[in-house]
Amino acid sequence: MSETRSTPDTTTTVLITGANKGLGYETARRLGELGWRVFLGARDDLRGREAAERLSAGGADVTFVPLDVTSDDSVTAAVRTVRERTDRLDVLVNNAGITGELIGPEETLPQHLIPVFRVNVFGPVRVTHAFLPLLRAAHDPRVVMVSSGAGSLTITSDPQRKESTFPHLMYPSSKAALNMITTQYAKAIPGVRFNLADPGFTATDLNGHRGTQTVTEGTDAIVEFATTSPGETGRYRDRDGALPW
Repeated sequence: MSETRSTPDTTTTVLITGANKGLGYETARRLGELGWRVFLGARDDLRGREAAERLSAGGADVTFVPLDVTSDDSVTAAVRTVRERTDRLDVLVNNAGITGELIGPEETLPQHLIPVFRVNVFGPVRVTHAFLPLLRAAHDPRVVMVSSGAGSLTITSDPQRKESTFPHLMYPSSKAALNMITTQYAKAIPGVRFNLADPGFTATDLNGHRGTQTVTEGTDAIVEFATTSPGETGRYRDRDGALPW
């Protein structure tokens, strides 16, 4: 009597936060087209389900995961949802982010920074910590943090760069903090690769769709880091290559 053995599931898995629209949605679409199993994380239940249904209708393997990166309970529940469908997570894309109020530095108070850091900095830390066990179960786990050129001290000090022309305390400082946090992860957790992707000036809700790049162009660096295996860790790049810190 022959013994029946189950075939290991080799499908690459990815969780993307803030994926019901913009860069997150386009990343989900592109990775779904590669045959990946996509866990589409979104805070808004209706919009998240609609986004997942649109991608599924196109043939992608997409599961909606309710996920508010500012909530411990929500993130814990998201881990349970993903665990019910897979025993590992190959890629985590920490994409969810906000700009904060569009006011100048002279008008900014601590209470203006708190909600931005809650999403852009504390959110990725919360989600990364919660999903580390599933990431460590993968063969080549990687985390892609969606940062910005606005988080670079070199770029924001260069008068030739657009990022230097918008003085704003909240968003740039949150992305600079995310950059530092990511490099520390990369040094402390060598078994997981951590990298930072700058989408560039992309037309999304964050800038009132004034960006000069399409969302597909804006996701090039994200997809590059997500799909490169094996690859480097602790790197910071946009679609054209490495960026200065």
